[in-house]
Amino acid sequence: MIDDVFVDNPIRGSLGLNEKPADLIIPISGNNGGEGFWFRIQSDSELKGKSVIIPKNTYKAVMEICVSFHGLDEFWYSNPPDSYIRENSLTSQRGHGSYREVLLNIDRNLVGSVVPFPVIYPGGINPLYWDPIVSIGAFDHPSYDIDITPFLGDLLDGKSHFMGLKVLDSLPFWLVDANLHLWVDKQCTSDCEVQGEVVDYGTPDYEMKRSSSFKGLDGSYEVELKRKSQYHGWVNSSAGNLTTTVSRELKFKNEIKFDNKGTEKKVEQKVEEEIEISVVSETGMKISHTTMKREYPLTITTKTSKPSREDGTMIMHSELENEWNEEKKWSDRDSHSCSSSLKNRQKCKGCMSVQDRIVLQGGATTEQSYSYNGEASTYSREIAAVNGKLVHDTANYVKSPSVSAM
Repeated sequence: MIDDVFVDNPIRGSLGLNEKPADLIIPISGNNGGEGFWFRIQSDSELKGKSVIIPKNTYKAVMEICVSFHGLDEFWYSNPPDSYIRENSLTSQRGHGSYREVLLNIDRNLVGSVVPFPVIYPGGINPLYWDPIVSIGAFDHPSYDIDITPFLGDLLDGKSHFMGLKVLDSLPFWLVDANLHLWVDKQCTSDCEVQGEVVDYGTPDYEMKRSSSFKGLDGSYEVELKRKSQYHGWVNSSAGNLTTTVSRELKFKNEIKFDNKGTEKKVEQKVEEEIEISVVSETGMKISHTTMKREYPLTITTKTSKPSREDGTMIMHSELENEWNEEKKWSDRDSHSCSSSLKNRQKCKGCMSVQDRIVLQGGATTEQSYSYNGEASTYSREIAAVNGKLVHDTANYVKSPSVSAM
């Protein structure tokens, strides 16, 4: 809350810069009793989901995906390949490499995917980093939107359709669920039906490369992914016959290096995504055009000394840089437009002595810079902590003149 203006979590998925809320939200979730409503995924062979019937007067649909990673995959972005563990006779089960991707299927057909932001939970990497500042997204996980409007032509038949989620290359365990946001034609009631057709399912362009070079405990592993897709579909409602095209390009690169007999490790990862959504009329007139670009680079460096005492105490030095950067633009047929940008960056450095996974002593510094620029306002904040105490905290909030005059 800033000057009586609520600032929503700007790293969660957004349905649009000027989008009105959905008329109906259908949860795609399980029922695990006391364990909550998440689907628990234990391996990449599992497809979890729910069958739903979409109202026949729906003219727009967006799937909001929620995901968190735990257990052997809590630090999936730093997992070595299985061959590294096997050839060095290690006891660790954190393998399968450093690539993970959440897939969305409708009736077992792939319609979208998400590479999740590497949220680091309190206690991760170096527990001393996260007091009193927590990592990006730790207390309010980002969610991810996939516009499935082009596929409504197959879904408005009044029949049940399966919405499924899976996680490629995953280890136990992941928690996933989703919210299906639906916009309905309120002028189409009773037995009225909105008509639609999938014009082009597209043929996703998918390329993945993996390479590794190890000599004992030292060496490197790299995985690179490129995914490109485009879908078209029209929906005929009281607003007219509108064709929606969703284009997406995803680039993922992760590299892990081990040195000094495996005691030094560096993880570098970068995810880049660009999504473009255009809506045109039957005559080809532009109704709306939305673009979103985001990237999240990650760098982790750790240096661990071998136990110097009989009690197994080790010293670990670590550095971390984690970012979420995002830009959004929207325009319509009347030349109205708006845009927003977000930059959220953390930089940490620390040292600690550890015995049996218990931190005995140490110190850490954490710096965070945050800036948001929108049509209505701009907000920025810089904060820093040293050894658990805030040493710097400044913030600036400015309303745009048009908003201030209202």
